[in-house]
Amino acid sequence: MPGCYRPEDTCEREKYGGDFDRFPIAMCYVPWQCFRNLYENEFTALANGTLFKELDLKWYGRSCK
Repeated sequence: MPGCYRPEDTCEREKYGGDFDRFPIAMCYVPWQCFRNLYENEFTALANGTLFKELDLKWYGRSCK
């Protein structure tokens, strides 16, 4: 069907040889987040992108070269 996304037509499939079954399933470790030191105002939390004050960190990213 024209205009539909078809993953089999993407360049990623060609990039990896089309055999995604040979890759293992991903695993990750995510520690529990304790509900303490929360923002009192949900609008402040939404503006900062987190409910937890301890996760509201400065962004030190840089542009790609």
